[in-house]
Amino acid sequence: MAENIDGTLIWTGAYTADSDGNGWGIGAVAAREDGSLSWLGTAVEAPSPSFLAVHPTLPVVYAVAEAAQTVRAYRRTGLFGLEPLGEAWPAGAAACHVAVDPSARFIVVACWGDGNVLLYGLDDDGGITSRFAAPPAKDPHAGVEGGLDIATGGPRVSRAHASLMLEDGRIMTTDLGFDLVRVWNYFPDTGLLKDHEVALPMGSGPRHLVQHPSVDAVFVVTEYSIEVVVLLPGADGRFALHRRGPATAGGADDGDAAAEIALSPDHRFVYTGIRGSNRISVLAVEGSGTRLRPVADVPSGGDWPRHHLVRDGWLHVAHERSNQVTTFALNPATGIPGDVLEQVDVGSPTVLVIAP
Repeated sequence: MAENIDGTLIWTGAYTADSDGNGWGIGAVAAREDGSLSWLGTAVEAPSPSFLAVHPTLPVVYAVAEAAQTVRAYRRTGLFGLEPLGEAWPAGAAACHVAVDPSARFIVVACWGDGNVLLYGLDDDGGITSRFAAPPAKDPHAGVEGGLDIATGGPRVSRAHASLMLEDGRIMTTDLGFDLVRVWNYFPDTGLLKDHEVALPMGSGPRHLVQHPSVDAVFVVTEYSIEVVVLLPGADGRFALHRRGPATAGGADDGDAAAEIALSPDHRFVYTGIRGSNRISVLAVEGSGTRLRPVADVPSGGDWPRHHLVRDGWLHVAHERSNQVTTFALNPATGIPGDVLEQVDVGSPTVLVIAP
């Protein structure tokens, strides 16, 4: 174990052997001021912690176990280690995403396999105390001719994929299988109750999402159509589809699947990850935050860029299939990544989060 951590601590999620991955659990990486990374070791062994989220004030991280269909809290111990905080809680099939309430009241887990959206209450120490299942989604495109589940080719099924804590306290979730975005309100003794929903074009596949804090616009990357959808709230607080456009500057290739979307800290640029052709695409934020213009596509530096993190002028990309995290310096004027600065070996990385 290193005597000190030189730089910012980043935790890495991964696929482990139960999902045919090469990871061992939640990993620890040090990100130095010059953008370079160094592998510190495995923070804690865990089964396929494919997505992570950190507590807003405590040294606690939450991880879904995708194959085991659970979610668990871990607390920091020592310089970069983690230890379980309570038992693992049941989730749903292919639990693939977790997000934390900024007020630390709850976490929300999305499950790709069965469409479940689950809320878990938290105590003052960050431990999980309760579980509530949200009402299931209904397909807004039901009965439309030609509607099939793109993942299987069979009938369309609900596939919840991500959640976002909105600036006004509500929660927004995506359903990749039903091409649906839902907005929820939180009730302590009930969990999530639906406020309203927005149907997106059939076959688009809304995956991950991020909010522009100045105008409340939400940018949603679509896995199947390789687009970014801009949702804007009206005077009544209900979101509606404002515009949609390509998630890349050069178009999509056969076999492409969009993955992550991230907003730069200064809110001037959006970065999308495209698996298949293995690109990071840069989009300029225009129209006071309501319009995106594709600027450039850059090779991601590895195979299958599943997730990426933008911080302090650097871009870190987690490549699931080539077992590495790649670092780029970002041009401060154009937002475009330069040449690959460094690569560090990490087994089947799936997510990168900055430790509190």
